[in-house]
Amino acid sequence: VQLQASGGGLVKPGGSLRLSCAASGRTFSSYSMGWFRQAPGKEREFVAAITWSFGYTTYADDVKGRFTISRDNAKNTVYLQMNSLKPEDTAVYYCASSARFTTATTSYNSWGQGTQVTVSS
Repeated sequence: VQLQASGGGLVKPGGSLRLSCAASGRTFSSYSMGWFRQAPGKEREFVAAITWSFGYTTYADDVKGRFTISRDNAKNTVYLQMNSLKPEDTAVYYCASSARFTTATTSYNSWGQGTQVTVSS
């Protein structure tokens, strides 16, 4: 599965951004899609995940109520709507594909190139 992430940028605290991740290739091998982020000097961390079928979702505690993951099966695209952004949300955001529905980074075997999100006044 090849993944192409887009939509990052610079936004002020309290603002919103929507990230997109387009999947191509062996998409039938993908059961779920996840968003992760990595801030400078920190490990990559789970943000949200969604299954292609049924749209089951799960979120990291610190983004619940602010971020929403969704998918468009016809376009093989997953989105991450980020509202009420905080400076601590600043990171490179990655989308990834897994054959399982999981929050574990190691279970994701295809990764996009990352898109920078900077929250600053």
